[in-house]
Amino acid sequence: MTRTIYLTGEAKSPSNNPITTQWGLFFVGLVVDTETHVIQAADCTATLTLTVDFVRELVVGRSLLEEDALVESITDRYHGSSQKALAAAVRSAAAKYRDLSALPDQES
Repeated sequence: MTRTIYLTGEAKSPSNNPITTQWGLFFVGLVVDTETHVIQAADCTATLTLTVDFVRELVVGRSLLEEDALVESITDRYHGSSQKALAAAVRSAAAKYRDLSALPDQES
């Protein structure tokens, strides 16, 4: 049985970025399989559909525990004005995931 959780990561985007005007912060939402740690689905607060699609391509199917590799992929391939915000939001989500993974199993 696959177990998934939803979590978010957030970061500040540049002040001249439409994301900042529209939402205030850059958010990334991830659905993660807790058995494999693989990101199953992703979304973000980008203003262009193409950006959201590209972010999905960068992260879906990859392990959230491989944070450095995810950020390296973002740095190498994503050259939009919110590159640093996206990387920081992924790091924020990965930190939340590590904290959640450290909790004892809640099932009885």
